Amino acid sequence: MHIKFIIIVHGEPFSTFSEILGKYFSKIKRFKKKIIIIGNIELIRKQLRKLNYFLLLNEITDINNAKQNVINIININFSFKNVFSKISPKSNLYIKNCFAKSLEIMRFYKKECILINGPVSKKTFLKKKYLGVTEYLSEKTKSKNEVMLIYNEKIAVNPITTHIPLKYVAKQITQKKIINNILKINYFYKNILKRKTSFAVLGLNPHCETIDKHNEENKIIKPSIKLLRKKKINIEGPFPADTFFLKKNIDKYDVVVGMYHDQVLTPIKTIFNFNAINLTIGLPFIRISPDHGPNSIMLGKNKSDPSSFMYAMKFIEKLK
Repeated sequence: MHIKFIIIVHGEPFSTFSEILGKYFSKIKRFKKKIIIIGNIELIRKQLRKLNYFLLLNEITDINNAKQNVINIININFSFKNVFSKISPKSNLYIKNCFAKSLEIMRFYKKECILINGPVSKKTFLKKKYLGVTEYLSEKTKSKNEVMLIYNEKIAVNPITTHIPLKYVAKQITQKKIINNILKINYFYKNILKRKTSFAVLGLNPHCETIDKHNEENKIIKPSIKLLRKKKINIEGPFPADTFFLKKNIDKYDVVVGMYHDQVLTPIKTIFNFNAINLTIGLPFIRISPDHGPNSIMLGKNKSDPSSFMYAMKFIEKLK
């Protein structure tokens, strides 16, 4: 694996992502890897100028023509009247084409590229067909058993179930999924990050106890941990979620595996704010989603926090 290119999908055209790009690229001028944005060059240029970011955009049609230390753009057609507008299904084809072009590139250069995607609206673009961009990319790349990892170098978290209603969580927790997630994360740390990994696994029920006859901790989680230990994985648990995220535990473990989305995402976002990134493991390439939603409330106001995108770029620059 030798990363040469960072492919950035513009995503929702009427989001704060252009602003975030402007804030980052106006400060950082030199990069180890070549930057290529997939999006509409005229829209991005006008949005940046409206926000007083005057950046040089180099339009290309082939990533092999990308220049070092400039912002290269592969143009995707998009008709617009206003520089900033309301999010609507009218943007769906543009977003789809941005992803399609990026995936076409990744198919040929997957060992040389990392994909960053800008935000999309789950309501208008993904609708009810996909739980999130993670699942969207998994289908488009014909991948299976993709894994969500919210990463900070001090500690990362993985939810066994992702964007599903809480009432469905218990039925979706299986030994197979717990083992799959942890083995893939362990491989990622060992082979990509070149780090040893220690895992803590949280229980599902309050205090890892339940009055119900079916106890997920005893029937699913503990047997999974036992099997993983046989595979030489450094793992402990299950721990009660309510007291786990104390400093002494954060300092002890590298990855916390929770049973549902907010069980682990709420504490890590509270601890690190925007200094964390969403990694998708299990695709043919590494995909990163900075922790920025479309943020239509701040659209055009130049008030968005670019910290997560900055953290993503720092993370990539460290990769070989």
